[in-house]
Amino acid sequence: MIKFHNVTKIFKSDLLTQPFVALNDVTFDIPDGSMVGFLGANGAGKTTSLKIIMDFIRPTSGEVLFSESLGKNKMDIFKNIGFLPERPYFYPTLTGYDFLKFMGQLSGLDQKTIETEITRWAPIFKIDYALKRELKTYSKGMLQRVGFMTTILHHPKIIILDEPLSGLDPIGRKELKDVIIQVHKEGKTVFFSSHIVPDIEEICDRVIFLKEGKLVYDGSVSSLMKKAKVQDYFISAIVPQEIEFKTNLKKCTQLPDQLKKFVVSENDRHSLITELISNGCNIVSVEMQKVSLEEIFYNSKGDL
Repeated sequence: MIKFHNVTKIFKSDLLTQPFVALNDVTFDIPDGSMVGFLGANGAGKTTSLKIIMDFIRPTSGEVLFSESLGKNKMDIFKNIGFLPERPYFYPTLTGYDFLKFMGQLSGLDQKTIETEITRWAPIFKIDYALKRELKTYSKGMLQRVGFMTTILHHPKIIILDEPLSGLDPIGRKELKDVIIQVHKEGKTVFFSSHIVPDIEEICDRVIFLKEGKLVYDGSVSSLMKKAKVQDYFISAIVPQEIEFKTNLKKCTQLPDQLKKFVVSENDRHSLITELISNGCNIVSVEMQKVSLEEIFYNSKGDL
């Protein structure tokens, strides 16, 4: 649906300042119908990439290509995109309803369609009770909900969100993630940036990593998890007597009722299990340590 092709963006401020390379020859795809998470630490180049996609700024080199399903000219293409920036501006003296109505009109919707869409989505976003209040009385989470609503009123084919879950409490994040999932199930392509890795892992089928302006990974979440290094194993067993283990134990914790919990590497797992069985111990559980996407991301040295 959207192809980010060999994009480089260099910011130059003045003659005395070294040019800053925000993006360095970055290429990635946003497939039609996908739910893509855009990951990177602050300053990795995520917002710069989104601004280039939205044509707010131009790349130093490279290009953004849009499929014909979005339209054949820029006006049609951007009519089919719903975009929520990281720091949207809300007119503080407008009510939530008036703001949504105004944004719907900017998207070319008639009054009847605007009313229908607000009536449908406001309860889903759990903001219907506050639409008659001025936006200056809204909390961060309430503003995020209203902002998100403006991106879908006009039935876009792709939703682009810049840090939509940042700064929300756990309940607010859960509720907005549920809406993102619902929007995706209705056939929308969803592309959203975040530095909150567990949110990406939970709901995305595809992930793109940027690190210091360079592409580190573009692919499925499951494939990335498979690339992770083998983790340790947790083995719990009832050990009725003292045993001097020959296996290299990373950790051994004594628990109540003669239960012990061992931590061993994958290579030492079978050795410990054999020792426990030969000494008459009752093995309760064998569990591989689950590596998270967050661990992969923050431990990455750009070699994914």
